[in-house]
Amino acid sequence: MSDAEDVTFEGGDSGASHTVPVQAGGIKKGTHVMLKDHPCKVVDYSTSKTGKHGHAKAHIIGLDIFTGRKYEDICPTSHNMLVPVVKRMEIQLIDVTSDGYCSLLMENGETKDDLTLPRDSDGAYDDVAKNILNLFEGGKGVLVTVLSACGMEKIVASKELS
Repeated sequence: MSDAEDVTFEGGDSGASHTVPVQAGGIKKGTHVMLKDHPCKVVDYSTSKTGKHGHAKAHIIGLDIFTGRKYEDICPTSHNMLVPVVKRMEIQLIDVTSDGYCSLLMENGETKDDLTLPRDSDGAYDDVAKNILNLFEGGKGVLVTVLSACGMEKIVASKELS
């Protein structure tokens, strides 16, 4: 008997990966792609013709979906690039603490308390956070849009609960 029978393999659940491979030629403006290990939204995409070195190249410029920072990459159109699995959820806001932490009511009835109001590069609340505070302090119900990708989450939008 061999020792192979004693080997156990760890398996991940369906959807456990944070990224999926997509051919660089299939990426379009407005879609998401990983650039320099950051999940980005593509703002500019162009291709060059096949040259003496063989491959047509894709020039991709994107903005980090969490920080807004600009990244770019050049890749042969026939090669695979990683595309982040991006999820958008609308969640009801229950409370905002004095230090900016939000208490959110999930669909399953549990609360989520680990997200903060978004801030700009100077550390001040951005326009989304100001809108959330205005609605909340005015006694109105607030729905926040949470963007999640690659194990990170951020509040990116809000609207009044009708």
